[in-house]
Amino acid sequence: MLQQSGFGIAITGSGSCTPQVSLDNNGLSQIVETSDEWIGTRTGIRSRKLANHAMSLCDLATEAAQNAIAMAEILPTDIDLIILATSSPDDLFGSAGQIQYRLGATRAVAFDLTAACSGFVFGLVTASQFIRTGVYQNVLLIGADILSRWVNWSDRGTCILFGDGAGAVVLQASETDRFLGFEIRSDGTQNSSLNLAYQGESKELIDGVSIGQGGFQPITMNGQEIYRFAVRKVPEVIEKAMFRANISAEKIDWLLLHQANQRILDAVSQRLNIPPEKVISNLANYGNTSAASIPLALDEAVRQGKVKLGDTIAAAGFGAGLSWGAVIFQWGS
Repeated sequence: MLQQSGFGIAITGSGSCTPQVSLDNNGLSQIVETSDEWIGTRTGIRSRKLANHAMSLCDLATEAAQNAIAMAEILPTDIDLIILATSSPDDLFGSAGQIQYRLGATRAVAFDLTAACSGFVFGLVTASQFIRTGVYQNVLLIGADILSRWVNWSDRGTCILFGDGAGAVVLQASETDRFLGFEIRSDGTQNSSLNLAYQGESKELIDGVSIGQGGFQPITMNGQEIYRFAVRKVPEVIEKAMFRANISAEKIDWLLLHQANQRILDAVSQRLNIPPEKVISNLANYGNTSAASIPLALDEAVRQGKVKLGDTIAAAGFGAGLSWGAVIFQWGS
């Protein structure tokens, strides 16, 4: 039966797409002073996928979306809403509309959502509300980023971390509710810890009238502050989401965190008493793909047969803003 509070929700399809070109740690050591051992020990990352100048965010996002739609066994014309979670659109005005066009999802309204590495989790919560209230039946959520565009490749503290990619899921109205609970948070007082900031210079148009014009500067990050923030706040927000879902950690089949740093994944799982074999991790091969990291890891685990129908997943994103959040859901319809 449908919940009295609204319609049930199921996540029925997943898809992903990454560039073909990889840059491993040894290759990166030719760019900055580092080594495979140094990067691997501190982050768990061994390689990352990078988009070339001809590849667009829409290219990655559209292919990931097509794969998710195919798994869900619906048509693009069945989609009511497309949400693109990204911090690196092809167009500053938004790229979701271009993806809608490429997919042929002629009935869908489309918009971008920006919450950095928390974007996919925030997108799940946003999509769920449209379904819960009965407004839409089929929602396509895409997490995609090409942060290689915005990395300072001479900054060893950040260039070792990021990769490019896209992941997507289809959420559908369902008689059986699989979306069990969530909690999302923001703290702007720590905004300076992780930035991709605009920097402008004064330009005088006429005497007495000036404007600012410039561009976005490369990513800057206080790695120690972000680490401390993540290991403290992420377990807390997952526990709150589990409380809302009325579920204990023992009932969680998979812990699916934003793929930022293996040390963070390990610390969070230990805090929650979730064994390592229940932690989904693929950052060794992809690095930090920002809003793409959770759906990319989910799709890989589903297609490998690790995540099975009905498995309960605790997913959490965290990053710039600062923002963080968690959702508890069961895979499949």
